[in-house]
Amino acid sequence: MTSTTTRPAPSKDPATDTRPGLLLGVVLAAQFMALLDVFIVNVAAPTIRSELSASGGALQLVIAGYTITYAVLLITGARLGDLIGHRRAYLGGLAVFTAASLACGLAADAGQLIAFRLVQGAGSALMIPQVLSLIQRNFTGERRVRALSAYSAVLATGAAAGQVVGGVLVSADLFGTGWRPVFLVNVPIGIALLALGARVLPRDARAGSTRARALDLPGLLLLAAAVSLLTVPLVLGQEQDWPLWTWLSLGGSLVLAAVFGVYESRLARRGGAPLIAPRVLRIPGIGRAALWITVAMGVNAGFLFTFTLHLQGGLGHSALRAGLTFGPAAAVFGTVGLTWRRWPARLHRALVPAGFVLAAAALLAVGGLLRDGGTGGWGLYPALGAVGAGISLAFSPALTGALATVRPEDAADASGLLATVTQLGQLVGVATFGTLFLGRYAGSGAQRSADALWATALALAAASAVGAVAGLPRRSR
Repeated sequence: MTSTTTRPAPSKDPATDTRPGLLLGVVLAAQFMALLDVFIVNVAAPTIRSELSASGGALQLVIAGYTITYAVLLITGARLGDLIGHRRAYLGGLAVFTAASLACGLAADAGQLIAFRLVQGAGSALMIPQVLSLIQRNFTGERRVRALSAYSAVLATGAAAGQVVGGVLVSADLFGTGWRPVFLVNVPIGIALLALGARVLPRDARAGSTRARALDLPGLLLLAAAVSLLTVPLVLGQEQDWPLWTWLSLGGSLVLAAVFGVYESRLARRGGAPLIAPRVLRIPGIGRAALWITVAMGVNAGFLFTFTLHLQGGLGHSALRAGLTFGPAAAVFGTVGLTWRRWPARLHRALVPAGFVLAAAALLAVGGLLRDGGTGGWGLYPALGAVGAGISLAFSPALTGALATVRPEDAADASGLLATVTQLGQLVGVATFGTLFLGRYAGSGAQRSADALWATALALAAASAVGAVAGLPRRSR
């Protein structure tokens, strides 16, 4: 007779039971689709304006409405994922985003399109924070590092790819639908991801089995108001020539941000559940990473926006040609973001500053090649690739390093915080460098546009240089 002993099952990587490659592919595909929608409308804007007879202000809201609700609700979306479950929040946000994309594609006028874009941004704000949270909770060790590297590569290649895909879809004019495919393309992809996500995403814990913090409504309202007062004037200020209300709004944003900080600190001291847990802000390197991410995304978005204006407005390129011009930057950005972890470990600490230095030099090269009002020749494409490499090195290691050591219980707060910082960096970049470009591009013509682009390239290079030295540890005396 043989005795048997029941042994505990060996511990496994949490992702093993949920088909990690497929899980990661599903969440990153939705991440890419949502980010694509931030930029894909840029190249479709002229067609939307003519077909819907939209005013300049209405067109700005079509482009910015998505971004405003997205930025305002990101941290709230992260907390909701903590409360109702990351799987439920992800699938719910994806469903809202997909339905709103269909409504945008069928919109009959500019007013409808603006309203549906706001809803689309809200769906993204619920879905996107769950991507990082699901990665944090379902991957450990080296698997997590690789997943975060893939995440960071997808995060910013979506910006350049949005220009490319938008140009292709608008130029194709599928079945005479003009601009509508830039939204309708999301529908079949969203439906497929919903079906896959329902099968591969891990089930949420049962209610009461995990420690869930209540939603901090006063903190939510203060933060939403502060972010709204910041983003709305940044988006609409240039269009309206920066009237008094935009400056009052920006000032009010600073005041409310300070009030939010005081309220959250007091709530934490009373044992409450603040919207952003103070311990998240104390995670080693999180503050420095937030600063680097803000600068990198500001430079990235500012460059993409102004370079697109120069290509289409100054040089008269078609939407397709303008979009394809971004191909080298997008390809190199993604490649660097996915492979930098394989480089010698002794180089990793210097990658972010080196990336900013490379970006500064490449931006000056792009501006210099186009300074005479021409197309820049074949030398433009290596320069664009270098821009992509530099910004990728500045962004990807900063994000991965900040999140690699975050505890699973802090994943939602850290995800919401860094996703919001990423979005605000893009908004500030477009507003700041876009204002500089448009202010100098008074009129029309390739040479005036080239002069404006050169001035903007100098400013972008200066911002990159600041990023190279900002956040570096100070030497103790």
